[in-house]
Amino acid sequence: TPLPKPSVDTGMGLERLAAVMQHVHSNYEIDLFQGLIKAAAEVTGSRDLESKSLRVIADHIRSCAFLIVDGVTPGNEGRGYVLRRIIRRAIRHGYQLGQQQPFFHRLVAALDEQMGAAYPELHAARATVERVLRVEEERFAETIEQGMRILDGAIDAMQGKEISGEVVFKLYDTFGFPTDLTADIARERGLEIDRDGFEREMEAQRARARAASQFGAEQTTDFDIEGDTDFSGYERTRDAATVVALFADGAAADHLESGQKGVVVLDRTPFYAESGGQAGDRGMLRAGAAEFVVSDTRKQGGRVFAHVGELASGELHVGDSVDAEIDRPRRSATALNHSATHLLHAALRHVLGDHVMQKGSLVDAERLRFDFSHFEPVTREQLIEIERLVNQQIRLNHMVETRIMALEDAKAAGAMALFGEKYDDQVRVLRMGDFSTELCGGTHVKALGDIGLFKIIMETGIASGVRRVEAVTGERAIEWVEADEDRLLRLGGMINAGKDDLEDKLAKLLERNRKLEKELEQIKTKMASAAGSDLASQAVDVKGVKVLAARLDGVEPKSLRDTLDQLKNKLGSAVILLAAVNDSKVNLIAGVTADLTDRCRAGDLVKVAAEKVGGKGGGRPDMAQAGGSDPGGVAGALDLVQAWVDERL
Repeated sequence: TPLPKPSVDTGMGLERLAAVMQHVHSNYEIDLFQGLIKAAAEVTGSRDLESKSLRVIADHIRSCAFLIVDGVTPGNEGRGYVLRRIIRRAIRHGYQLGQQQPFFHRLVAALDEQMGAAYPELHAARATVERVLRVEEERFAETIEQGMRILDGAIDAMQGKEISGEVVFKLYDTFGFPTDLTADIARERGLEIDRDGFEREMEAQRARARAASQFGAEQTTDFDIEGDTDFSGYERTRDAATVVALFADGAAADHLESGQKGVVVLDRTPFYAESGGQAGDRGMLRAGAAEFVVSDTRKQGGRVFAHVGELASGELHVGDSVDAEIDRPRRSATALNHSATHLLHAALRHVLGDHVMQKGSLVDAERLRFDFSHFEPVTREQLIEIERLVNQQIRLNHMVETRIMALEDAKAAGAMALFGEKYDDQVRVLRMGDFSTELCGGTHVKALGDIGLFKIIMETGIASGVRRVEAVTGERAIEWVEADEDRLLRLGGMINAGKDDLEDKLAKLLERNRKLEKELEQIKTKMASAAGSDLASQAVDVKGVKVLAARLDGVEPKSLRDTLDQLKNKLGSAVILLAAVNDSKVNLIAGVTADLTDRCRAGDLVKVAAEKVGGKGGGRPDMAQAGGSDPGGVAGALDLVQAWVDERL
């Protein structure tokens, strides 16, 4: 078939075309890249503009910036992991150029200067891109520090000249430590890495992932039913229907008996099936004397609605006509939370930025839970602003408008779609004033004022680059506020303060407590000094060295250390072991004066003593600590000290 417009695909993108027009031989020599390469050289301190590392950094700042503009944030899986790997590769090349401090985020300004006019979305999101990259750089610096400790420990414990594939994989998989960085450090120390062993560990991980995926697939059983369930739940909470299929114990059945658990499939239903984060409806199916209690409603094969529950009475047969009625109060409470979730999503984007994307949600009658992409904890001030925005929209009481539209028309109208989600050609668009427009198949309030009140009860991180907000609405929100006020009143009663002066009285009480703690520490220090004076007289002479082993029950670890310091000062050349028992826990501390640490190490002494009390410990040659769980072994631990010292002198 002839092409409508005959042409030749040369593979010549805009950058190659620019290279031809500017008479240069490489994309990296065009004006766009030269500006970024010079900026990268400036922030890394490199003078070699032909450096491969500078080219990598210049290329990667573009990739990373536009990924973030499109809503991707660094994470541990999927698109987020790809972004994280690109960022860390750029940082790694910065390290190769000698730049150990965060630098990558500083290139966003140069990129904006080069491309911001052509891509206004980049210019608008510049501050967000800089923040995301800076946070990721700081996080990677912590990763490097953790990884170096693991790597140093592994190298110290090595017998040969090769770092095991298991260690390399652990650094890579657990800490995100690049394998090329591990290899570079190994080369610097005259070592190699076991690449074959690393690949074996990687393949084992892939096999585990495949097995988990297969296991998950085995848990889903699709019912073999022709036709779709007609959902009438947008308009009705009660409807007449016919039983088209029954299932019990995972197999098709022609009837269910009283007390039997099973699944009922109807030709039409007002029950909403779990999808889009919204929990499935509960309720009742009635057919004469038969009553089937629906505990959940799920979709099978995307089109068939499965009513899961138990037949409370009578018998239910395929072909029976039933009266299907949902639990209305539960549906209403769920609708409040679902509509509030849309408002929350819009408010998060308004306060935190357009990079916020939904990563998951759960909406039921009790609460709403919303997971979203964001690179740092949401501050208290931001949460207050988000909550204020949502409640402001509730008070405006806009009608919630729904329309069925073509998918492309909906997107053109500004409807927000979840990235990666599959949609039909015709979609349901939900509009809440000018504040929120999203694609959604869930059940919602008729007017935003129906929500009543929105209250955030928790914000936390659930994964790298993913935050979670939990909130309540309506009656649940009022109950939460009342319970919170009740807690304040009870706290006030405990310190004889009203709500108005609770904060002031609590601050004074805490200040008084701090002063008392300081006084107590001073008293303990004096007691430690006195104890040191008393114990010094109990020291015995072993080959010219003062040796002291004593038990001080009820003394806390800090006071035990203070006492040890007092004794070392008083005894001169000495080896000391002190033990204390507090609530059945044993604390040991060993001290050796500096003149003896070449022969008697405190760390070695405390390890031997700790074995007697069922514990372990260690430390420096001059001071070491241990803990144990067997107070009965304290006497044996103290008795061994003199012989232990005698063997080493």
